[in-house]
Amino acid sequence: MMIVDNDLLSIQQARILAENAFQAQKKLATFPQEKLDEIVKGVAEAVAEHLQGLAVLSHDETDYGRWEDKYVKNQFVCSNTRRHLWGMRCVGVIAEDSKKQITDIGVPMGVIAALCPVTSPVSTTIHNTLIAIKSGNAIIFSPHPRAEKSMSKVLDIMIEAATEKGLPEGCLAYLKPISKSGARELMNHQNTSLILMSGVPGMLPEAKASGKPVIYGGTGNGPAFIERTADIDQAVKDIIASKTFDYGVAPSAEQSVVVDACISPEVKRAFQKHGAYFMSEEDSLRLAEMFFTPDGRRRAGMVGVSAERLARRAGIRVPVGVKLLVADRRYVSESDPYSRELLAPVLAYYEEDDWMHACEKCIELLLHERNAHTLVIHSRDEDVIRQFALKKPVGRLLVNTPATFGGMGATTNLFPSMTLGSGSAGSGITADNVSPMNLIYTRKVGYGVRTMETLGGANTIEKPCPESCFGAESSHPLSAETLQQILTEAIEVINAASAKK
Repeated sequence: MMIVDNDLLSIQQARILAENAFQAQKKLATFPQEKLDEIVKGVAEAVAEHLQGLAVLSHDETDYGRWEDKYVKNQFVCSNTRRHLWGMRCVGVIAEDSKKQITDIGVPMGVIAALCPVTSPVSTTIHNTLIAIKSGNAIIFSPHPRAEKSMSKVLDIMIEAATEKGLPEGCLAYLKPISKSGARELMNHQNTSLILMSGVPGMLPEAKASGKPVIYGGTGNGPAFIERTADIDQAVKDIIASKTFDYGVAPSAEQSVVVDACISPEVKRAFQKHGAYFMSEEDSLRLAEMFFTPDGRRRAGMVGVSAERLARRAGIRVPVGVKLLVADRRYVSESDPYSRELLAPVLAYYEEDDWMHACEKCIELLLHERNAHTLVIHSRDEDVIRQFALKKPVGRLLVNTPATFGGMGATTNLFPSMTLGSGSAGSGITADNVSPMNLIYTRKVGYGVRTMETLGGANTIEKPCPESCFGAESSHPLSAETLQQILTEAIEVINAASAKK
């Protein structure tokens, strides 16, 4: 009887893929932007023919959300993201300033290790593939174990299309068999230059421990604040549409609502009018117990489930067609499950006396799980909006828009992305909506525009240095000859030190 060790196989596969990708990316790095754009176009067109089937497959495999909404996300990537990529320059000369004589050169990072979320496996995989190729990078995916079939299917489609368009073999690949050991090896491999991680918080500590730059696209305990000057009916409709989309699993979806107390009765009526149900305290606690185990772990089967289905499980009688369950809360605390992220159509509801107290409540919520991802404010008071923008420890602030759609760039002019950076609390290197520009570094080219003699002119060096620089007696100007002597001596010291090494 042959015993197969999947961990060892996965580790070996990770090493092979990383080494192959490293060599293949060297070829890819020579491609002009126009050739990369041709490959991106071919990949997007090929996968566009399978978007609905992939949405159904990912829903059936994961049992998260609604396949119809996953189909919308797939379409969004293949249309909006692709449209924004068109004409963007990421490699080669990407900017020139003839006046300052500075040129920017876009340089790919190299080999990217990518982990994608079980909540949006297909759309995120497509998005990350397109932006990686666009920026001249190789990318290797470690599929989520619960979304292995759907991720493998979409990657097979894209690999075939990309190869036909000339992508060097090995630049787009995925790990199989899947294991944490294989993913860990991939992240730590010497040929991996960057880790692109979306919604896999359990692997974040290991990614950060690898010493590689990490772009983390997570979720977070994002609140929405309805301020007294807001268009209440529109704000409520936006929040419900956002929180019920794909049954609440979108990365920027609202997790709680903070409301100006003076408008709270009107806000509650609007929520009820548009399909929300306010639970009693007893019902709220019974539902909360279903989300987490006593030791704080998330229970299986509670993510991406409809409000009606959740209510039935908890034995809560709700009106037919209810879209959203709401729990009145007062405090943010470790012991209250509603202070945590609930990836379902469930909202915590807080009242505060004024925008300043609401500001503090939002900060508490944002920092509670340390992701500080996205905050929404519904207001017509520009001063209040500005104060929120200045004070909140958050990756993105959205104004008068649904968090789900505004965060991904559908109802805002943010870059259309399925990987939303969570960098404000130290989770990753950027809080951007991740684009190809996050997958390159910029080489600066600066032409000489002044000479050493010019630096010694009366308008620059020939000015007395403040007494604090050299003491009270050292107030004489530096001549060009003195400066040249200082530089020469410094260079001699550096060369001598280098020779000793």
